Amino acid sequence: MVLDATPLDGQVALVTGASSGIGEATAEALADAGASVALAARRESELQTVADGIESAGGEALVVPTDVTEEEQVESMIDATVSEFGGLDILVNNAGVMLLEAVEDADTDNWRQMIAVNLTGLMSATKAALPAMKERGGGHVVNVSSIAGRKAMATGSGYNATKFGVNGFTEAFRQEVTDEGIRTTIIEPGLVDTELADHIPDEEIQSQTEEWVDSIDPLTGEDIARSIRFAVSQPQHVSINEMLIRPTQQEM
Repeated sequence: MVLDATPLDGQVALVTGASSGIGEATAEALADAGASVALAARRESELQTVADGIESAGGEALVVPTDVTEEEQVESMIDATVSEFGGLDILVNNAGVMLLEAVEDADTDNWRQMIAVNLTGLMSATKAALPAMKERGGGHVVNVSSIAGRKAMATGSGYNATKFGVNGFTEAFRQEVTDEGIRTTIIEPGLVDTELADHIPDEEIQSQTEEWVDSIDPLTGEDIARSIRFAVSQPQHVSINEMLIRPTQQEM
């Protein structure tokens, strides 16, 4: 069997959190597979750099600056993608923050921010994308969760709560849209070397996390992007609902 090098020709993808890390790598991987890709995040200049790279490689990219915590901006993000490319086939909800703190020391504003970005933003984007996908006769929603959506950890209570929520929301949504030809995939990375840890507010926890990353051979954004490309490139009757991806050296 010969695999198609460009299995997503003619498809339209939208990736949130596309300015760096997993989102950037995923946008590039989907464009390489033939999809036209809309790039969403708050940092417009970084998005433009990613778009320039995709276009210089012969792909199509659209920059859509978006704060996923603002529902009107999320709806505009979907509208801009459909207007530019004529539809929407793949939504990758990747935008996220990881603000690790013990409950006793937690700033509850950090909890609210994680809920707004990691969970409510993902839910809003999924809802906003649904009409466009139904109009195309199907689609694929990929939600980037975490191993933290399966296994709770001390100092991760707020982050765990959002990722457990992503998993529950995605499975319920999957059951609602099976007759619409819409597939769902939960991506659950283990330790990935991205800038996510840079924003941990507790300096001791941040230092411990960085030491953990340095102690093993962690995953990269490209590793996760390959997995996402694989999931969305399957035949229509094949739905890969969940992918747990750890570095080989990660025990937990």
